[in-house]
Amino acid sequence: MGLNMQARQMLDPALREFAERIMVTPVSELALAGAGIGAASCGQRPVVDLSTGSFIYQAFAQVANEAANIHYMSGGQTSVPVTFYSLGGIRGAGAEQHSGRTQAMLAQVPGLQVLTPGGAEDAYGLLKWSLLESNNPTVFISHSLLFGETSDIEPGAPMLPVGKARVRREGRDVSIIASSITVPRAMAAAQSLESAHGISAEVVDLRTIVPLDRETVVKSVAKTGRAVIADECHRSYGVAAEVAATLAEDGFKSLKAPVCRVAVPDVPIPYSPPLEAELVVTAEKITAGVLRVLGR
Repeated sequence: MGLNMQARQMLDPALREFAERIMVTPVSELALAGAGIGAASCGQRPVVDLSTGSFIYQAFAQVANEAANIHYMSGGQTSVPVTFYSLGGIRGAGAEQHSGRTQAMLAQVPGLQVLTPGGAEDAYGLLKWSLLESNNPTVFISHSLLFGETSDIEPGAPMLPVGKARVRREGRDVSIIASSITVPRAMAAAQSLESAHGISAEVVDLRTIVPLDRETVVKSVAKTGRAVIADECHRSYGVAAEVAATLAEDGFKSLKAPVCRVAVPDVPIPYSPPLEAELVVTAEKITAGVLRVLGR
């Protein structure tokens, strides 16, 4: 991992207690990823901190063309249980090069697992699972605006299985499908819809993009008849597009209205806060999407 001064201060207790297990290196994402893959191939379970989400592009040859393919190309003889930690998302004045949301792109790579927790309990559980149990290369995408989220957990308690979506709120009128940062925003929208409009919204937290729990999504929409998908990826070819395609293929008969995607427009993320605010997926935009599918 590469650390700036602020990161060193935040991680100082861990750096002192586990110094022999932490390698603080010069910043070279391609080399870091390759070293992690090599260690994993030799029986270790490393976590490689690739820092800001967009920086994984520098390591893409290793992540997408090496880690993801080794198990298949070795005929199943070699596993690569490496975890790539990536801090993704639109975080405020990060501009295009520090606001990467790479989950849809990475989901196009067979052999990679892509985890996108939307709450503190899943951040803990999914990362722990990836580090200690998974035998496959995993990209764990955290979001800096979720660092303030808290949850009461029991460290030894069973976790909702990986690849299973979490229904965070039951509803009857519309399903809001979300992941990562859009989960708390979907919850806020659902609360607002109920209090201001008497609308009962179900919120489905995908938790993981690969594997994707299509069954829970289709089941939820079969109950409510309407779907709004909140996604911080770009509108075209994003996670929301894949979920919408799933509903078109497997849940079309249940739909009472067209699927609505609330996503980021297909433009670069600006540095200017007012311009950036126009693009961000907010609770208010999710609420507007729900009202639209309900004809309000």
